[in-house]
Amino acid sequence: MSRIQLALNVDDLEQAVTFYSKLFGAEPAKRRPGYANFAIAEPPLKLVLLENPGKGGSINHLGVEVASTETVHAEIARLSGEGLFTDEEMGTTCCFATQDKVWVTGPNGERWEVYTVLADSETFGTSPQTLIDAGQAPEGGVCCGTATATDTAEKPHPAAAASCC
Repeated sequence: MSRIQLALNVDDLEQAVTFYSKLFGAEPAKRRPGYANFAIAEPPLKLVLLENPGKGGSINHLGVEVASTETVHAEIARLSGEGLFTDEEMGTTCCFATQDKVWVTGPNGERWEVYTVLADSETFGTSPQTLIDAGQAPEGGVCCGTATATDTAEKPHPAAAASCC
C-alpha cells in the first residue's frame, strides 16, 4: 500500500475537520490536540491537518506513505542514486507516530517525505524536521530538542518550543 500524503496548515482544526469530513465522506483516522489525519481509501490519500493559526491554507509538507521500512530504504537508495540529497530519520516520532522516513527537498523548497508508520505515539514528536514543520525550531536552528503537548487557555498546541543541549 502506498498513498500520497498532503499535510496542510489550518487556522481552525475543528472547522477544517468538518469541511474535509464532508468533502471525503470520512471521519479522521486519528485526532490529537492541534492535529488530525484522514486515511482516505478513494482516492488513496493521507490528509494531515496541522493547526497552525495564521498559516492556514498553506502546505506544511508532502509525502508518500509506504508499507515498510524496507521500502523506505529502497527509496533512500533510489533517490540518492538520482543525485538527490536525502535526510534520513529512522525510529523518529512525528505526527503522533513512530516512523522511519527520508526527506528530500524539491526545486522550490517544498519538503517531501517517504515514510512508514511503525507505531502510534501519544506525543507529537521531537525530530528536527517535525519542529521545523510545526514552526517550533529555536532561533539558530534545531539541535537535540524536545517537544511536548502544551495546553493553553483556549487551544492545545501539538508541539512546544525546543531546547538545545
